[in-house]
Amino acid sequence: MKNTKVVLAIVLALCIIVLSACGSSKPASGCLGKAANAIVDLDCREIKIAVENAYLPFNYISATTGEAGGWDYDAWNDICTRLHCTPVFVESAWDGMIQSVSDGQYDVGADGVTNTPDRQKQVDFSIGYQQIQQRLLVRKGETRFSSIEDIVANTEFKLGTQVSTTNYETAAKFLPEDRIQAFETFPFAVQALLSGDLDAIIIDEVVGLGYQGTNADQLELIGPSISSDELGFIYPLGSDLKAPVDQAIQAMIDDGTLAKLQVKYFGPEFTITYDDIK
Repeated sequence: MKNTKVVLAIVLALCIIVLSACGSSKPASGCLGKAANAIVDLDCREIKIAVENAYLPFNYISATTGEAGGWDYDAWNDICTRLHCTPVFVESAWDGMIQSVSDGQYDVGADGVTNTPDRQKQVDFSIGYQQIQQRLLVRKGETRFSSIEDIVANTEFKLGTQVSTTNYETAAKFLPEDRIQAFETFPFAVQALLSGDLDAIIIDEVVGLGYQGTNADQLELIGPSISSDELGFIYPLGSDLKAPVDQAIQAMIDDGTLAKLQVKYFGPEFTITYDDIK
């Protein structure tokens, strides 16, 4: 009898675990929009969207509430409202995200992906939704240099960045590999900068502003733009999502929705910093 009770208890526990796991994979928003109003009716199709959840202001998890938020979340909720679909956000590390999308593990890669010719060989890109400037993040009061050219000229200077990013590709155009230190995530690079192990970090301006806000008394962005890059969503090559999502993005541009999102997340009223997220 005890053995039976033990077996039943184990079965019940396994059922709870399975149900909990299934529940956690359900999209928080559900199916958005209505078929009658859809630009293209995707009939509540689930769209699996890869996000890093640690890339301000595009995506993050609040350390206080545990809730997800950011530009990518609002943008895709709006896109699915226009296309009558279901956004399902899945956390994925940046390193390997493009390959995972290419392999079909995700329907879409968000995370502020820069459109480059090399990446176009792996994935399809949406139309661009924003231009991003790459700049130098340095310790406050830096006077030894004021541009990437100044860093190139002094062989003692070391530059940090994140692996598998266009920031790294840009750094490699200016410096040999032994003068570049690439980190898995930018927070590690920022800590190395603050500790004096690096002289500067090459970073997307909007991301650098997030770190500058967190450490206003320790960090600053300097110099002119080093590179201007177009951001887009990515899909497996040949994805049938590209055309309808492009239509939705264009509609967001035409009716001012995209402009409002840019002000919300890239304007002065966005005050969330890396201290506020997990």
